[in-house]
Amino acid sequence: MFFKDIIGQEEIKKRLIHSVKSGQIAHAQLFCGPEGIGKLPLALAYARYIQCTNKGENDACGKCPSCKQFSSIMHPDVHFVFPIYKNEKKKKRLCADYMDEWRKCLSENEYFTLEHWLSYIDAENAQVSIYAEESKEIIRKISLKTYESDYKVMIIWLPELMNAVCANKLLKILEEPYEKTVFLLVSNQPDKILGTILSRSQRINMQSLPSEKISETLQRQYALEPKDADAIAHISNGNYIKALENIRLSDENNLFFDLFVRLMRLAYGRKIKELKAWSEEAAEMGREKEKRFLAYSQRMLRENYIYNFHIPEINYLNSQEEQFSTRFAPFIHERNIIPLMNELSKAESDISQNANGKIVFFDLAIKMIMLLKS
Repeated sequence: MFFKDIIGQEEIKKRLIHSVKSGQIAHAQLFCGPEGIGKLPLALAYARYIQCTNKGENDACGKCPSCKQFSSIMHPDVHFVFPIYKNEKKKKRLCADYMDEWRKCLSENEYFTLEHWLSYIDAENAQVSIYAEESKEIIRKISLKTYESDYKVMIIWLPELMNAVCANKLLKILEEPYEKTVFLLVSNQPDKILGTILSRSQRINMQSLPSEKISETLQRQYALEPKDADAIAHISNGNYIKALENIRLSDENNLFFDLFVRLMRLAYGRKIKELKAWSEEAAEMGREKEKRFLAYSQRMLRENYIYNFHIPEINYLNSQEEQFSTRFAPFIHERNIIPLMNELSKAESDISQNANGKIVFFDLAIKMIMLLKS
C-alpha cells in the first residue's frame, strides 16, 4: 500500500509525509475514525514511507529492498499485532501464529473489517482479543536491533480489543519508548482504549470519505458506469468497505429488487393467486435471506417516501431502483408509510422467531393490498 493508493485523506497524507521529511515522527500515533475509511491502509502506507530507503517527494519508491520486503509483508522491522482467538487444537496462541492468514488478508485487500478478518482465521463465532501473552512478544520485537531501516514500526490493529494486562504493559513501553520505535495504533472505537494510552498517543482523526472519491475509485478499479458508481458511493455513506460489499451483493440485491417490485405490482393489482405463488417463492430463500429481503424492502419503502420530496442528495437508490421509483413513489405517502413499515418490521420479527415463511409472506402480501390502496 502506497499513499497514492489511499482514497481521499489528502491533508492527513501531507502531514504524515511532512513528519517523515522533517524527522518529527511521533513515537505513538492513533489513527481513528469510522469503519471503511482507510485507517489501516494509511498506517501501512505511512510505515512503508518511514522504512523506504529511497523516498520520493510524496511516496515510497516501491523499488528499494525495504519496499520489496514491505510488499510481501515480510519486512523485518515492521511488526503487527491484531485480534486473534486461541486455537489450542492447532497451538495458535499469538499473532505470530496467524501471520500467514494476516499476509493473505492484507494482500487481497487492505480495506477490510473485523468480520472479514475473522473469516480468514475461521473464528466467525469465537471471542477474539489481543491477549496478555502478546505483551511479551511486543516487548521482545521492539527490543530487537533493526535490520534494514533506522526505525522499528509496530502496527496495532484494533487496540480497543486488547486485554487489560497487555494494555498496561504497552503503556509502560509508551511511557519509556525505545529510540526510533514507532507505534501506529488503528482504532474504530478509541473511547474503549485505556485512557493513559490515549493520552500518550498523537491522535489522527480521520473522516468519512467523500462520495465523489469513492465513485472515482469504483469507476477506475471496477469499470462501473459513472451513474452506478455514484449510486453505490451515495448508498455507502462514506464507507469504502460498504461500497465494495454493495458491489459484491449486486446479485442478491437484484433478486430482492425483483421480489419487491413483483410484490408491489401484484398487491396493487389485487392478484391473490399470484401473490400466494409469490409468498411460496419468497419462503424458499432460507431464514437469513428472508430477513435480509424484508430489511431491503423497508429501505426501499423509506427511499420511495423520501423520493417524493425531490431532494436527490438525501436519496440512496441505484439507477435500477430509481427508475422504478419514478413511477412507484407517489403510492408511498404520509397515510401509509408508517403502517407499511410496521408490517414489514413485524414480518421480519416473525421470521426471526421461526414462524412459517409461507404464512408470514402471504399475510404480508394481503396487507400490502390494503395499505397501497389507502
